[in-house]
Amino acid sequence: MEDLTLAQGFTIISLNSLDSHHMTTAKKMALRCISAAAILELYLAGCFTEKEERLILNREVLEQPDILLYQEEVLKHIFKNKVSLEGNLDWWIMKASALSDKNLKKVEHVITDSLKGINLLEEIPNLLGCDLFYATANITMREYRSNSSEYIRQTEGIRSEVLEEGKLTDEDIVKLWLLRESACLNEIFAKNELDNVLVRFNELYQSSRLAMKLFEVCIHHMAETAVKNFLSFKRQLMSTPVGTGINYDFPFIERSQSVFIDTGAMFSDPKMRLEDVLKRLKDYGHEVTVLRAGVVPLLKIDNILYKAVPDAVMGKIPVHGIRLRRYQI
Repeated sequence: MEDLTLAQGFTIISLNSLDSHHMTTAKKMALRCISAAAILELYLAGCFTEKEERLILNREVLEQPDILLYQEEVLKHIFKNKVSLEGNLDWWIMKASALSDKNLKKVEHVITDSLKGINLLEEIPNLLGCDLFYATANITMREYRSNSSEYIRQTEGIRSEVLEEGKLTDEDIVKLWLLRESACLNEIFAKNELDNVLVRFNELYQSSRLAMKLFEVCIHHMAETAVKNFLSFKRQLMSTPVGTGINYDFPFIERSQSVFIDTGAMFSDPKMRLEDVLKRLKDYGHEVTVLRAGVVPLLKIDNILYKAVPDAVMGKIPVHGIRLRRYQI
């Protein structure tokens, strides 16, 4: 399997399980970060001319044979009709992340096509399509699913680098910042690990010139992070610029928080109930692994963990089934 670029690897993490057709809040944040990643790739590759903290780039870069299509897509919207542009690193990042929804959608198509072409990303029916009320309303929804092996490789790679002692590369520093700004940190780090991640942020801020520049750049919008009051900051994280964003919880609200799947019968046997639900999920095209059986099984569905809680929807006739609830590591 070929090595992915920084932006492609981040796309595998950030777009997994997000709506592939509509511009949701979580996807907009991910796409802003993907656009910023394209600029940071060029920066790390030495494509800019640096003069007194100013980074200069000529439009001629768009004609270079080694420029990637998604990098070109981001740059052409920044340049517009300009021949040359210059600004410090945060200026370039803010320009890339401030693309219109229409242009972000173009970037999305280019970078997702590059991953679909090598079978690392696909579009599948949204998990909510299995929900009783969505299914009976005949609502069709689609979402991205990252290749399971590559998703694990990307997430475990950054986990091991951050949680183990040792020097982080500039690319690792960029990945950490991208995860912070897209609110994906708590998707790959457990709650009890986030304090260690904060320590890592502060260490890097003190020791790395790149981290000092990058960690103070904020491209997320506070109005978005407060979606339905689903944002909870730890008080100590608010005290430092580098910690802001570590404890985001809100994107989970757009990643199928609670899905009710009705079963063919009121099963008293947990094993039979689970088998019925697994069949339904697999019939809809979802990849499911049972991590823990029992009365309340733990399932891995399309790279995301869920608890399968026995439940019933009460009405004139009770409907029995299970409710999938997002399980936070």
